[in-house]
Amino acid sequence: MRNLKMTLAYDGTLFHGWQVQPDQITVQGTVQSVLTEIDGPPVLVHGSGRTDAGVHALGQVVSFNLNNPIPAENLSRAMNHVLPDSIRVLHAAEAAPDFHARRSAVAKTYEYRIWRGEICAPFLSRYVYPHPYPLNEDSMKQAAPLFAGTHDFCSLGAAGGEEKQTTVRTIYSSQLQRDGDCLVYRVRGTGFLYRMVRNIVGTLLDVGRGNLKPEDVGQILKSKQRSEAGPTAPPRGLFLVEVEY
Repeated sequence: MRNLKMTLAYDGTLFHGWQVQPDQITVQGTVQSVLTEIDGPPVLVHGSGRTDAGVHALGQVVSFNLNNPIPAENLSRAMNHVLPDSIRVLHAAEAAPDFHARRSAVAKTYEYRIWRGEICAPFLSRYVYPHPYPLNEDSMKQAAPLFAGTHDFCSLGAAGGEEKQTTVRTIYSSQLQRDGDCLVYRVRGTGFLYRMVRNIVGTLLDVGRGNLKPEDVGQILKSKQRSEAGPTAPPRGLFLVEVEY
């Protein structure tokens, strides 16, 4: 039995998230179905984390066991031949027997893209959150780094997550920058609670609207109350960029 590591990119628009769910089309379910066709016995694919419905990935990492001796490079080609265009295998390789896509991860990077132009072109609308309304971007940029550090992010989590032991996470970097008509939030950390990145972005947007101040971030974290933070930003602007091991 071989253990393989694979990197995927996908457009999450038409999927009901990563995780297999009854009567729903999911990324995990689609990938497992293709691998099972190749291998014969059912193949269980472990992802580095679960992305919600509508969330995209530039570098989702998965691991799985396979009986078939097909070389990893040929496996990538075979899968891309039958997978929908919305999912691509970027790379596949043999992995150590104890490698696990989720448990072995040491850091993840996410990006959230807010479109600030007056008009959002149709071919961009799946991948950004259009927000042409007034925002104090300087205040948002001041607030973004305040999420960095080791904190209890309970107030920025959401019901439905798997955080049974602790809601403490370490954020290595948290920055907001302009890139043309796009406002890009980029965050790197050890891991993230359910909807945590989207809740941070919603909080930054509330800072931009003047409903919150940058200095309120500390109190939001201390409160451990979801109601103190901003609303959850829509999923379509969020990308899982990279997973580190």
